[in-house]
Amino acid sequence: MAGAIGGGGLGDFAIRFGYQQFRTDITLLTVALLLVVVQALQFGGDTWARRLARR
Repeated sequence: MAGAIGGGGLGDFAIRFGYQQFRTDITLLTVALLLVVVQALQFGGDTWARRLARR
């Protein structure tokens, strides 16, 4: 949603070049990339929290 109101980044890219230009391939690729980025950050944060909890 931040991309829709001027936040920039991948969300903005997906809206401008995918959704608004009816390019489903770009929209799906960007959403998949966002999911990979979020999952990587979540995994890293979970691992870091587990290590800190053991100390």
